Amino acid sequence: MKAFVLDRYGKTPGLRMGEMPEPDVQADDVLVKVHAAGVNVLDSKIRNGEFKLLLPYRLPLILGNDVAGVVIRVGPNVRRFKPGDEVYARPPAQRIGAFAEMIAMDEKAVAHKPAALSMEEAASLPLVALTAWQVLVERAKLEKGQKVLIHAGSGGVGTVAIQLAKHLGAFVATTTSAANADWVKRLGADVVIDYNQDDFAQVLQGYDVVLNSLGADVLEKSLQVLKPGGKLISISGPPDPEFAKQIGASWFMRQVMRLLSHRIRKQAQRRGVSYSFLFMEANGDQLRALGPLIDAGVIAPVIDRIFPFASTNEAMAYLDKGRAKGKVVIKMG
Repeated sequence: MKAFVLDRYGKTPGLRMGEMPEPDVQADDVLVKVHAAGVNVLDSKIRNGEFKLLLPYRLPLILGNDVAGVVIRVGPNVRRFKPGDEVYARPPAQRIGAFAEMIAMDEKAVAHKPAALSMEEAASLPLVALTAWQVLVERAKLEKGQKVLIHAGSGGVGTVAIQLAKHLGAFVATTTSAANADWVKRLGADVVIDYNQDDFAQVLQGYDVVLNSLGADVLEKSLQVLKPGGKLISISGPPDPEFAKQIGASWFMRQVMRLLSHRIRKQAQRRGVSYSFLFMEANGDQLRALGPLIDAGVIAPVIDRIFPFASTNEAMAYLDKGRAKGKVVIKMG
């Protein structure tokens, strides 16, 4: 099958388009013919080698962390799916590979595609929708009337997180450029901070939750907007000891993560708030829970551009510029 393959870490020369073996289908797997794949910042970070310690992949590696397509074969233990089913998924971290004509995944990671969505729309959602759900619902336990700051509101995670937070009844603030201000308000943001003009830490206060997807300077300033007992949840790091325990890291890696997050954890403790790192996990049950919200229009996919499969490297280069409104998607054949 044709696939885009990472032969060695680094931004250049990028991914190689080549022939790869058809995926093995294990007893609990579904084999999916890929119709569309979402492109994520995570793909760029894996390509660049930023996750070598957390995710020690064996190269060559097929990238791709979002997929929508049609089931073409199932393993003997599979009960939820049959050939011909339209599905979408975030493949488990150990078995990524959506930038290919086919991908095999454990059925626990997969859900039936929401009927209201095209394949391209469906491929744009799993990683960002699961991230928003796991931060706001699972980790933050966001409640009606609470206040949440969602950084980078015009990005892939931000666009979905704003919509989900409003559905949960929260008051939502976000940071973005002035050019995107009206647009993120239409998504549901109550307060929009232009990061080029205003310091969000000087404008906002008394917040219950902050979802951070940006760098260390924004992370530390985010502590200032939280009220006592508030939660700072970062999807961009640094990883903390709880995450090290979650992934069964070695003693050495546990110490590394403890050191990496020591400063922000201590700062949070002094302010009477908490810091945690979240690395989104594949979860078909949560995708199923999101399905009715998507079909009802509560959560709508936001796509900036769709690239043909042959232009996968161009799609990643476009995403790397950091100006995409919503998601970048690759469409097969």
